[in-house]
Amino acid sequence: MNAAVPDNLQTVLGATLIIYLLVMYAIGWFAQSRVHDTADYLVAGRRLPLSLAWLTILATWFGAGTLLTAADEVYDSGLQATALDPLGAGVCLLIAGWFVAGPIWRMQLLTVPDLFLRRYGPRAELLAAMILVPSYFGWIAVQFTALAGILQMFFGIDPEMGILLVAVVGTGYTLMGGMWSVTLTDALQMSLVLGGLVLLAVTVLQEIGSGAVVGGFERLLAETPDPQKVLIPTADLQTFMEWFGLFVTGALGNIPAQDLMQRVFSSRSEQVARRACLIAGSMYLICGAMPPVLALSAHLLLPENVSQAVLPALAGRLLSPAMSVVFLLAVLSAILSTIDSAILSPAGVLAQNVFPRFTSVPSLKLNRISVLLVAGFSLLVAYAGEGAWSMLEEAYLMTLAGLFVPVMFGIHTLPRSQSAGIASMLAGIGSWILHPLCGWEEFLMGMPVFSSLHCPVAVGTTLCSLLAYLIAEPPWTIRPASAETK
Repeated sequence: MNAAVPDNLQTVLGATLIIYLLVMYAIGWFAQSRVHDTADYLVAGRRLPLSLAWLTILATWFGAGTLLTAADEVYDSGLQATALDPLGAGVCLLIAGWFVAGPIWRMQLLTVPDLFLRRYGPRAELLAAMILVPSYFGWIAVQFTALAGILQMFFGIDPEMGILLVAVVGTGYTLMGGMWSVTLTDALQMSLVLGGLVLLAVTVLQEIGSGAVVGGFERLLAETPDPQKVLIPTADLQTFMEWFGLFVTGALGNIPAQDLMQRVFSSRSEQVARRACLIAGSMYLICGAMPPVLALSAHLLLPENVSQAVLPALAGRLLSPAMSVVFLLAVLSAILSTIDSAILSPAGVLAQNVFPRFTSVPSLKLNRISVLLVAGFSLLVAYAGEGAWSMLEEAYLMTLAGLFVPVMFGIHTLPRSQSAGIASMLAGIGSWILHPLCGWEEFLMGMPVFSSLHCPVAVGTTLCSLLAYLIAEPPWTIRPASAETK
């Protein structure tokens, strides 16, 4: 039993949690009745309206990284820690809405490797899947670990048991209804997330401002040290390049990600796909600003060093028992909405682009088997243990280094040579793998000619991918996708 939480509050929280999970599973059971084929399971039959499409995009990304990890980083390092999340991630959704969602929706795909199959051939399809799928394991493990930490804080559950419980719960309703389960639960979960965040933000600012929200915000601005308020560090080249590398990783790394594209594919029209990304990106930047503001507020309200996650610490200090229930549901919703989406996305890639090479199991059954496999591997990663922030960053880097360039060329051009996509992927991933093997934290920092540039690994490896593509497919041979005959 966690001594920090009174027994009566634990009982209320536990009962509420059980009711919440029953509702989630009821939605999953209902969604299962709408699944008749693979398209229903993976892309909701391509029937999502705008109201559900933007909500499921927002809910997918608004998880432990935004709600907990990013807040902790801001508490330690100030606003410059928002480069990856929410700034980079929010800009990524806007870029997707402007340049990606429309043309890739028109291709009527089920997975991102389907694009590689169409533009670069079956070998590129398999290689893209091999890059894409592992990039999710660390991301899912972050969610498992974060929610297990919340269960330990409120209920005293051992973290190892908590990770298993989270994995089982998040996988269960995803398994039943696929994308329909994910979308319908996301709509409810995101409403709870936004409600819980607004509730905590208002309470915190009122506490700082002696009852006035505006006064609390003004005091926060006045009393937060200037270094903590720096959004883009420009004091020296190295610090700026580190910030820029994280921003680029967040802004471009998720463009080729299956979870985002799956929602684009699920939209009922090209216009819905574009608007959903733009609305979700705008809302992500707005809502994602609340955890950093709360993290800075923690320095005024919790002057002692916070040894646990910042937002739960604030909630435990300031919220009434009833409001604590709302906040717990908000955290639970944020993380579970990411878990189900992050599990379904690589599972769909395995079932559509990898396993059919080796088995004749029916597609819908193969998708459900793949869901279990992805959850299992992610569980192993969670038990292996690693800093949540580093796992999140590496997940973005894999897709950025290996897939961003060939995806963008594949969407907007008609490659003459299949080798361009393969060369680009190999160059990007190969140069990325080289850096952890050599212990380099900057691009080619072991070579004197590059060491003074402080070039981020994210930028350097993406440029390697681009250079390899242009060598295999010279610029003067590139044809626009509008030349494609239908």
